[in-house]
Amino acid sequence: MAKYSRLKVLTTMIETGFIPLFYHDDPAIAEKVILASLEGGARCVEFTNRGDGAHLVFAELVKRFQDNKELILGAGTIMDAPTAALYIQLGANFIVGPNLNPEVARLCNRRKVSYTPGCATSTEISNAEELGVEICKIFPGEELGGPALVQAVRGPMPWVRLMPTGGTTPEKENVTAWIQAGVACLGMGSKLISSKRIEAGDYAAITADVKNVLTWVREARKGISPI
Repeated sequence: MAKYSRLKVLTTMIETGFIPLFYHDDPAIAEKVILASLEGGARCVEFTNRGDGAHLVFAELVKRFQDNKELILGAGTIMDAPTAALYIQLGANFIVGPNLNPEVARLCNRRKVSYTPGCATSTEISNAEELGVEICKIFPGEELGGPALVQAVRGPMPWVRLMPTGGTTPEKENVTAWIQAGVACLGMGSKLISSKRIEAGDYAAITADVKNVLTWVREARKGISPI
């Protein structure tokens, strides 16, 4: 069962403007990554369903952070309704997918859990919104056109809330470009939580980058109307 309401989750996503995302098959290491992200100021963290038994690691993380008042843990790379149901039952507070699946949307609506599907066109975004989606994932963000795509879509559809992943990096110029283009929040994975950093145990670098990204998000939002 989700620990937080859908409204709380969506509000936090939009207010912070940033979601670190990663996968690791070792719960102890995954815990350290999450702690490093929280220390940097992140509140929503996406654990991706990318390995055999990933749901078992996720279940362990839910247990380890059950008393934590800061973390909102969600599940990513969810492509079908049965997998979404499994993660929601384990405690996922939000569901993210690389694709738009109407059955996942209906399931999440029934359970009042936020669903952020991957969309590549204005038609897919509109279809997702008809299914109750509040934030659409632009994936892969860079290949689809980067910040220019966001500006183009939000021209005729200024109400849409978008979250790019892929092509988002912990660099001021990159973060600023996306935010000023009008995204609701950024999803950031391997450019932030790299295998090299994890192998070296360099969690301090993750914390530092999270702090920087959040600072750049706040700076880039100055003078911009709330999304």
